[in-house]
Amino acid sequence: MLIIDSKDCENIDKALKKYKKKYEKSRVLNQLRDRQSFTKPSVRRRTQVLKAIYKQQLSTGQLDD
Repeated sequence: MLIIDSKDCENIDKALKKYKKKYEKSRVLNQLRDRQSFTKPSVRRRTQVLKAIYKQQLSTGQLDD
C-alpha cells in the first residue's frame, strides 16, 4: 500500500504526480505482469544469459548496429 503525504494547501495534481512516481518506483505493475504467466527457471536463466552476452558484445564493440 502506497502512502502519500500531502499538505492541505497542496494541489491535487501534485499529489497525484507523487503517487504515480512512487507507484512506478515500486514496480508493482512489473510484478503483476510476471505473475500472470509462469516461466520456467531454465527459460528465465537463458534469457538472463543472452542479455548478459548482448550487453558484453555492445560494450566491447563486437556488435555492429
